[in-house]
Amino acid sequence: MTTKTTHFFKTKATEWETVGEGISRQFIGYSKDLMLVKVKFETGAIGALHSHVHTQGSYVASGKFKITIDGKSEILETGDGFFVTPDLIHGAECLAAGILIDVFNPVREDFLEDA
Repeated sequence: MTTKTTHFFKTKATEWETVGEGISRQFIGYSKDLMLVKVKFETGAIGALHSHVHTQGSYVASGKFKITIDGKSEILETGDGFFVTPDLIHGAECLAAGILIDVFNPVREDFLEDA
């Protein structure tokens, strides 16, 4: 990770990390108990179905997404959000370019290992 966690986050001072085809992320901040991440999707990008032991809450800051959680899909747009309890299979398909703000509890150590 190229950014140091501080009390304040400035998007212009923080690099984007490519994490998949048409998907990149910025770490906003984290502690051992909580992680806040901005994830940018290009139209058509797929956040593959997956699960993890973390609780996740996500806010659609912009764009349009088809979100699938535990086999059920919904179309979410700017201002909507979703919540995923541990170990549920979930994923995202970007229908119109946008940004998700993801919150994880506890910290996603696997994200830090990739950075």
